[in-house]
Amino acid sequence: MKLSSSIFTFRFLNVNSLFIKSHPSFKISAATKRTMTQFPNFSTKISNSCPANTAEDSQVSPPEPRPQSPPRKPWLIVGLGNPGKKFNGTRHNVGFMMVDAIAEAEGISINTVNFKAQIGKGFIGNVPVMLAKPQTFMNSSGESVGAIVSYYKIPLKQVLVIFDDLDLPFAKLRLLPKGGHGGHNGMRSIIDSFKGSRDFPRLRIGIGRPQGRMDTINFVLRAFNKQEREELEFTFHNGMEAVRILLLEGFDKSATYVNSTKAMEQLG
Repeated sequence: MKLSSSIFTFRFLNVNSLFIKSHPSFKISAATKRTMTQFPNFSTKISNSCPANTAEDSQVSPPEPRPQSPPRKPWLIVGLGNPGKKFNGTRHNVGFMMVDAIAEAEGISINTVNFKAQIGKGFIGNVPVMLAKPQTFMNSSGESVGAIVSYYKIPLKQVLVIFDDLDLPFAKLRLLPKGGHGGHNGMRSIIDSFKGSRDFPRLRIGIGRPQGRMDTINFVLRAFNKQEREELEFTFHNGMEAVRILLLEGFDKSATYVNSTKAMEQLG
């Protein structure tokens, strides 16, 4: 397998850890620390040497306070899969694995359980994000995702769903701004929870089709082998870069990056 020299600019993850990860330990992300310390402590002590106010000074109107912009809505990044150890590292859980890779790379701890999902909060660059792995089992993913979106009032254009796709070649990525469920029951459930709206971005990760007469259900629940895990390492790096570009530079630039043949050339 030939790799282009550009791939070595990434910090490699221990992909095997993504196949056994369940509950990452709690830690404060670097981005969170940054937000905790970005406001300096200004002294409120008044100097005794300040001159007394004059009549002319009292006529000067105080400056009007600047209007404050409303808090920025976070992005919700959802990885789809099935909960439980027996599903770790299976094709149907590649969405979970991608979210775990993002969490590790960005220093975000997925350390709480709420809305029937494992959740982590942090930042990618200066953009607030929420990572979620629904624990409802795949076919009921919308119960969790719909509740999160409704509670935090997140615009659907800021909900990215990552999931496995039988119709894409193995390890290939495809970023789309909207679309149907394509027969994927997890996506079907999410669209239903959005009252039929399909206008939210999704990142599809190809797992290929089963060979011969293998049953599709058995295929998606089968674990990746060693060679496949090695190939997925590069897929996850490309996916993480696509997510960063999406949040920091916009959908069009991210789609150009991830949907181009250049990104796939790194797989050899």
